[in-house]
Amino acid sequence: MSTTFLGFIQQVINGLTLGSIYALIAIGYTMVYGIIGMINFAHGEIYMIGSYVGVLVLTALTLLGLQSVPLMLLLTLVVSILVTSAYGWTVERLAYRPLRGSPRLAPLISAIGMSIFLQNYVMLGQGARDISMQPLIAGGWRFGAEGGFQVYLSYMQVLIAVVTVIFMALLTLYISRSRMGRACRACAEDREMANLLGIDTDRVISLTFVLGAALAAVAGVLVGLYYGKINPFIGFVAGIKAFTAAVLGGIGSIPGAMLGGIVLGLTESFASAYLSTQYKDVVAFGLLVLVLLFRPTGLLGKPDVEKV
Repeated sequence: MSTTFLGFIQQVINGLTLGSIYALIAIGYTMVYGIIGMINFAHGEIYMIGSYVGVLVLTALTLLGLQSVPLMLLLTLVVSILVTSAYGWTVERLAYRPLRGSPRLAPLISAIGMSIFLQNYVMLGQGARDISMQPLIAGGWRFGAEGGFQVYLSYMQVLIAVVTVIFMALLTLYISRSRMGRACRACAEDREMANLLGIDTDRVISLTFVLGAALAAVAGVLVGLYYGKINPFIGFVAGIKAFTAAVLGGIGSIPGAMLGGIVLGLTESFASAYLSTQYKDVVAFGLLVLVLLFRPTGLLGKPDVEKV
């Protein structure tokens, strides 16, 4: 196989890995927007807190002498999801619920304030420096001729893909099959009518924030394991990219958020490889502008229907 083709395959692997992370975070944005029509600008910091919780749990388990890597990963994901979901629930109660009947600008400012608060809260508690951790899962597979260019697929990249698919499938089943999932879909269609029909819309909205925070926690743990370095500022950049992915796929559409994350990850990966890492953000946001110019609702979004 030619070097060009192998390089292409390598960038596809890198792009799918990055896109999986964006997709997990983007779902939180699109679920909240789909139900209450607002953007949770504190969602990036929720993801950041999930990564910190993951690092702290892994460090504690290592100090306790736990040797089983699968058990350590499972415990880390469970604890991170529980703690981060509590933060997501708190953000909804403090920054959104009291202002739900206010003009749209009020909860927007409140969410930005919550984002700044959470970032500084972590900075004061953990410091502004980078926190590094030893790789828990090292190694991988190499494909290609010896002495030439080889495609490298790490065990961590496979883990990210597998965990992402599992949680996406679980979310899809929950939304489509469970009673609360049907309530979420009803609220997304018409929240006022759902309330009249006896659905506890406050509970549904809180659940939406909790589910989004849980998926962000998974992304945070995976990023900490993959890159081995986190800091209090990773939530801002990741949040902007995930929001871009949600808009690209169609804000309010869960499949759109998944697709948007993958497309954005592949775009950044190819831009970094074939142009320059300095242009990856330019290309990614340029793609967003083009999509919105020719399809304002995003790749899988549906136009709003005016209710009369």
